[in-house]
Amino acid sequence: MVNATTDADSLTRGEVARTLLWSVVVISAVSNMAASLGGADTWVHFLCGIVTVLCGGALAVRSLRGRR
Repeated sequence: MVNATTDADSLTRGEVARTLLWSVVVISAVSNMAASLGGADTWVHFLCGIVTVLCGGALAVRSLRGRR
């Protein structure tokens, strides 16, 4: 007996992308907080902030496109 996966059981590419984007947002925000507490250089804060903003923007665009 073979277990066939249905469409409802499989993940879509959109769900995987959304999960990865949220993961990167959380990791970069936590990294920025750790850099603040650790007294890191300004470029570290800038890099973490840019990554957070880009991923947040990508999540916003995906959300807005999904409503149409």
